This record gives sequence, structure tokens and C-alpha cells, in this order.
Amino acid sequence: MNRTVPCVLMRAGTSRGPFFLKEWLPADGAARDEALVGAIGASDLLQVDGVGGGSTLTSKVAIVSRSAQPGCQLDYLFAQVGVGQRSVDTRPNCGNMLSGVVPFAIEQGLVQPHGDETTVRVFNVNTRSRIDVTVQTPGGRLTYQGPTSIDGVAGTAAPILLNFLDAWGAVTGSLFPTGRRTDRIDGVDVTCIDAGMQLVMVRASSLGLSGRESPAELDADIALLARLESLRLSAGEAMGLGDVSGAVVPKPVIVSDGDDADSITSRYFTPRRCHASHAVTGAIGVATAFALPGTVASGPTRSGRRRIDVLHPQGRIAVEVDVDGNGDDARIRRASLVRTARKIFEGTLHLPEYVFSTPDTIEGDPPVKALIAPALALAAAVAAPAAQAWPDKVITIVVPTAAGGGNDAMARTIAQKLGPLLGQQIIIDNRAGATGSIASEYVARAQPDGHTLMFGYIATHAMNPALQKLRYDPVADFQPVGLVGYSPTLMVANPATPIKDVKDLIAQLKAKPDKFAYASAGSGTAPHFAAELFKLNAGVAMVGVPYKGSAPAVSDTLAGQTQVMFPSIFTAMPYVKSGKLKPLAVAGPKRSPQLPDVPTLQEAGVPGVDVQQWYGFFAPAKTPKPVVDQLNAALNKVLSDPEVIKRIEDHGADVETSTPEQFGKLVRDDLAKWKGVVQKARLTAD
Repeated sequence: MNRTVPCVLMRAGTSRGPFFLKEWLPADGAARDEALVGAIGASDLLQVDGVGGGSTLTSKVAIVSRSAQPGCQLDYLFAQVGVGQRSVDTRPNCGNMLSGVVPFAIEQGLVQPHGDETTVRVFNVNTRSRIDVTVQTPGGRLTYQGPTSIDGVAGTAAPILLNFLDAWGAVTGSLFPTGRRTDRIDGVDVTCIDAGMQLVMVRASSLGLSGRESPAELDADIALLARLESLRLSAGEAMGLGDVSGAVVPKPVIVSDGDDADSITSRYFTPRRCHASHAVTGAIGVATAFALPGTVASGPTRSGRRRIDVLHPQGRIAVEVDVDGNGDDARIRRASLVRTARKIFEGTLHLPEYVFSTPDTIEGDPPVKALIAPALALAAAVAAPAAQAWPDKVITIVVPTAAGGGNDAMARTIAQKLGPLLGQQIIIDNRAGATGSIASEYVARAQPDGHTLMFGYIATHAMNPALQKLRYDPVADFQPVGLVGYSPTLMVANPATPIKDVKDLIAQLKAKPDKFAYASAGSGTAPHFAAELFKLNAGVAMVGVPYKGSAPAVSDTLAGQTQVMFPSIFTAMPYVKSGKLKPLAVAGPKRSPQLPDVPTLQEAGVPGVDVQQWYGFFAPAKTPKPVVDQLNAALNKVLSDPEVIKRIEDHGADVETSTPEQFGKLVRDDLAKWKGVVQKARLTAD
């Protein structure tokens, strides 16, 4: 027997996939992803058991709802579903599928057309960016018919204008996340850019290519694909995205000269196969790199409005950009392009039973289901045994920081081993913001069944709660599962900043207070506490700049927007190794084995700045003890894996395990410690 949901199948740009209203799908994220796997038929390469087309271009899903974001009318969540594997990735955006969002929303009554053209502001949930979408509504009625053609699609249709408002640095916090417009990786000049999509771009000539090769030719070159993947992995780490081996971003792009001064040829990878045409968000990134000087893709630069043609295997995408300023000060204010869309069918989608962790054998019309479902659920609950096997569905690990930071990288490293050990898929859910409060509140109120966990750390369960009153209790609302390890805090500086060492920094700040600015991952985080303790104990003044997570804070320190930071060694180590950050001192009781020549702050003449960061797993309070004990045993086994230990230690963290009880005592003791520091240093959340 099958479950059924309403569905609209649309061709949007050069992609195709089902569109759903958010309320048509399960509210639980894990169940929703299972439904999407069943809808597409992701379990096999041909996707014969779903509406997918056996390609990443036809394994896409759009989920639409009214927006709660100020100034926005619609929320759009994009999901890339696996081909031949049961995976759902909601990290990237898709501009092609975006072109179908407003027509779908108008037909579903979420927004009303007005005039001959209707413009709707859409909030992309994946990248937290805004796009104005203009569709044709002659006489106040939506039409798909029109004279516009786009390369890669047969026939013509009504034009749909996509106007990207803030796609630059939307994920990493910086247009050029490494702090440079050109980097050299493995002997090749590349540009790492976050503009609509996170890309690593390389010139075709650097790889011995013309740049006009077909996707089939490029996909057949195994050595080339291996080299692109190596560049991609290195670029991902340099961009602050962490270990991207299991991610689809950044996307590799091979660029070469276009047909004229206003065009560029691009071969876009998804990321391990060449795109048959080109992604819209990727075209925004390529056009941005072309319009700005200093990148591997730079063309003739000029300010003002201009059209740039991105040439791809099936034709071209015309991108209109507004460039403000010149040289290194040039910025892209807006980018827009035209797509088309067409509704293919609308009806009821039958989802196969085998994709769901929890069986549901209800059939019939929706009103009948609504009446009998609660009764069946109650009967099942009464008949169920007192203790069911765990885990029996997908496990979600909520990470309270943005993708790409040290916490995210550590959680993903552990999840890769923990999932197979528990016999269930594990997905990472990044819920950054409010210094971890958003993620903490979410997990504190989640069902205490062991299927929703949190990768917490010193900021979420000790420092931030010590600093301010929150809507969660770090002790009462959580069940500690186990400690993961420790990472000392490292004081670093931008290498271009004229700071010789700690003593020199103090001398400069005393001579000119607030001469330098420090970046933090937000108020109540370890980088914030460490910097404020340093200021207090060194007797200096320094401006603090809070960011929404460590990744954008590190990014701006790399770019020189801020000059000093106190990240964990786990977060800082890749940049220290590459020379992009200069280590000044360890804010801990002893030197780090990874950096034996770097003194402690005490050795540098500033005692009392001991900020040892810890990380661990939490479950919601009232999670059954047998589940917590099973989780703890599995976690400790993963943390004994030499590969996991090496990956964590390579980043400067020390693995340490515990029992749930030992971890709970650590949380309580540290909370009391940092409350005392807050009072002594008179710290505030402002």
C-alpha cells in the first residue's frame, strides 16, 4: 500500500522536478527526506520507481511556503535528491528550479497576481538569500505561453526574470572566502568564490584543455576528474567549508575565453560530472568572477550595468550585472537573468512504502485519512511493546554553527562512522544563529526518542548561558550523551597586519587603543570570551566584531576586515598550516603539540586567559537511558577509530571520551566557572 501526497511536476529552467507545498510533506525532517527519496525514486540509478529521470538535473525538488522573513512573500527550500542512493542534500540552492516557484505559488493561491507582470520576493532557505522573481500575468492571470527561448529547452515560453539581491557571500560570509581573488592550489591558479553558488574556478589552459570540450569528453577523462576533485577538496577547506568529500559544494568550473569581450565559456561540474548545460546559480558566480578584476575568469572590467554571456555546452545564459566601483573596490550590486518554466502535470503522487522508517498503510481520500489516522496511531501505541528497537529511522544531528566551521567538520567526521555503526542514515542539520540558541532550543523541544541529537560545545552549554538568560536550560533541558574532545583556543592575526608578537600587539594597543579589531563567532562564544579576557588581563582596548559563526569570522580575518581572532585550534589549523593566519599564542594552560613553537599567553606575559573549548553530544531531556547508553557506547567506539582520531587531531583537537554522567558533571562545572568569569569581567551580551 502507498502513501499519497499532492504534487505538481514542472520543468523549471533546464531542470525538472516535483514541487510541493511545505504542508503537503511530513513536518519531521527525516520523514520528509524519506518522502522525497520515494518521490524521485532515488534508490536506483534509472529512478524507474519515481518521477526522477536518472540525472542530477531531474532529481530536484522545490518546497514552497509563505514566508515569515521580513519583506519576503515566499520561502523556497531546494532539495537535491540522490541518483542511485537514498540521499537528500538541502545545502545548495538551484536557480533553475527557482524559476518555477512563483508560478507554482500563484496557482496554489499563496500569492495573488497583479497587473500584466507580477514580482514576488522569494527567500531561499538554503542560502538565506533573497531573489525578486517577475512572471508574466497579462490581465492578472498567470501564463506559461510566450516568445522566450532558453538554450537547452525546446520551444518557447513566457519569460521569468530572476533578480538576485544578496547572493554574494550568502553561505561563507564573504564573496572571496579565502581572502584572495586568486589562490594557488597544487600548482594551479584558482578562484574560490561564493556568488550564488560556492565555486572553485580554474582556467582550461591550466589543465591542458581548450575549454570547448563536450561534457562526454570531460566525463571520460578519469585523470581530469580526479584532479578536479583534489582541487575541490583543497578549495573547500580553504573556503572554510571544512571536509567537503561528502558535499556537493564547492562546484568545480573550467573557464576559457568566450566569443567576444562580453562572454566567457564555462564547463560546470555537479560536482563529479560535467553539467549538460549550466546551473543558473553557477552562471551568477561565473559572471561575477568575469566582471571583477583579479580572478582566473576576469574579462574586460567596467562599472555600470552590463550583459555577460556564459557560454555552455547547449548554448548560453545571459546574465545582467550591475558593477559599482573599480579595481579591488568593485562590487556586484545586482545580477539578473531570464528563465522559463512549464507545468507538466498536477495530481496525486503515490509514495512507495519501502522508503519509510515508520510503516503507514492508510489509503483513501484525504478526509477519510484525517479521521482514521489518529485512531490507528493510538491503537498502534497501545499495542506496541514497551521498548522498541532503536534506532528505527533516520537520525538528525543538529549543529549550532554554519556549514564549513570547525564544529560542522567534526560533527560530519563522526557522523560518517556513526551512521553505519548504528545501522541508520545520519543527516547533519546546520541551525546557525543566536550563538547556538536556535539549535539548542530546537533540540531541547524535540521528541526525546534518540533520533534528534545535538553537537553541542562550550558556547551552547556553558558560556552563552552564563552570559545571558536564554529560552533553554543547558542542564535541565538536555541529556548528556558523551564528550568528543577538547581544542585549545589560539590567538591568531592576519599575516599582513604589522603585529610581531603578543608583546608588540599590546604595545601598539596601549599606544593607540582600538587600533585593531577582533572577530568573534558571536557574543557568548569562546572567541568572544577569550578576546575579552585578553583585553581585561592585558589592560588594552580592542573593538569586537561579532559574526554568525566561526566560518564568516575567520573569512573576514583572512581578508583583513578584522585583524585578530581567538578561534579554536581545530578551526584555525588549516589556515595556520597554509600561512593564511599567523599564530600568536595559545590561550590555554600549555603549548599545543601541533604548534610547539607558539607560546601560551601566560608565557607571553598575559596570565589568566585559559579558554579550553570542549565538544560533545546531547539528546533532549527524558531520552530513555538505554538509548543514551547505546549512543554513548557507539560514540566512544567511533572515537577510538584511528582514522577519526587522526582527522580530528590533524586539526588540532584532542579526542577524549566519557560516560554520560562524566560529561554532565563537566557541563555543570563549566557553567559555574563561566558565570564567575562573567561577573568578574563584567561581560555583557552587547
